[in-house]
Amino acid sequence: VRHDEVAAGEIRHAIRVTFARTRRGYVAPASHWASSSDDTDLPPMGLRLRLRADYPVAGLTGQARVIATAMQRYGLIVADNGSNWFFQVAPSPGWDDDDLNQLKGVPGDAFEVVYSGATVTPG
Repeated sequence: VRHDEVAAGEIRHAIRVTFARTRRGYVAPASHWASSSDDTDLPPMGLRLRLRADYPVAGLTGQARVIATAMQRYGLIVADNGSNWFFQVAPSPGWDDDDLNQLKGVPGDAFEVVYSGATVTPG
């Protein structure tokens, strides 16, 4: 996520997100997995998630609201292993930590999986 997008009031793309544990599989257009786990409760690489339409983003302010709106409109794509629910912002002195910290209050169950194809697994 770039600050200039947020400052303009709109992000027009999905946001990459990481999880500590993923499964050995991927959903296109992803082309790899980064795990040895076959646990189907774990997300595969490329899984698309979207903040549910009924989540009250109007309760968020500033930069958090812009990012949450993009999460509703374009979603998140599992792109790597890392901290759970972690998405990156490009370095900029314009970020407001108080605004961004509001996103920590969005629970995981506020997201839904967007089916975008079968999970490719090793055969």
